[in-house]
Amino acid sequence: MSDPAPHLLIVDDDERIRDLLRKFLARQGFLVSAARDAAHARRILSGLEFDLIVLDVMMPGEDGVALTASLRDTITTPILLLTAKGETDDRIKGLEAGADDYLPKPFEPKELLLRINAILRRMPEPAPDTAAPKVLNMGPVRFDIDRAELMRGEDMVRLTATEVQLMRIFAENLRQPVSRAKLVEDLGRDKGQAQERAVDVQITRLRRKIESDPKQPRYLQTVRGEGYMLAPD
Repeated sequence: MSDPAPHLLIVDDDERIRDLLRKFLARQGFLVSAARDAAHARRILSGLEFDLIVLDVMMPGEDGVALTASLRDTITTPILLLTAKGETDDRIKGLEAGADDYLPKPFEPKELLLRINAILRRMPEPAPDTAAPKVLNMGPVRFDIDRAELMRGEDMVRLTATEVQLMRIFAENLRQPVSRAKLVEDLGRDKGQAQERAVDVQITRLRRKIESDPKQPRYLQTVRGEGYMLAPD
């Protein structure tokens, strides 16, 4: 039996864009639901689970960045933000709020498809119950590589799909610097300084979840001129 098609939620106040994206993505084999604003999206999310949310930043009322930050309190579903071209601040704020990636408008539908597939590919696979745990200890925090779970004591710390992938990249390169360009490549993103800056934002968010003092990181270190390095206990 084949796996079910990924279920996407499109959130955009522009009816024309919603319909175009829904029809295009449905033709690509996805299950697609759509919401006209943040409140509508919340109602849908209260009853359904999705594999990915495509979320417009500029919406009346609660905007996409605020909705992203709010959703991150309860769900880890990957979020791809649609941002106005040139609005760098919106992109950075979106990543800081917990978005996994962003796509500037205007964009080609095929480019959106590539971004969606890249995010879905890096979602963690469920680990079999018989898998021997592989755990990285970082003071009071531990990361189970197989289960993609970050725990602080008995409490689970929510990670986005991108943060999980970053942890696995670092786990494969323990105590070795990984360049920003390599991180961008392994995350399946386009090359360039904008994406390297996006990785910096993701690292900052990850440090807040790992480090006791994120401004003076002990475990997720910056190696000057070489990149970032994970050095667990």
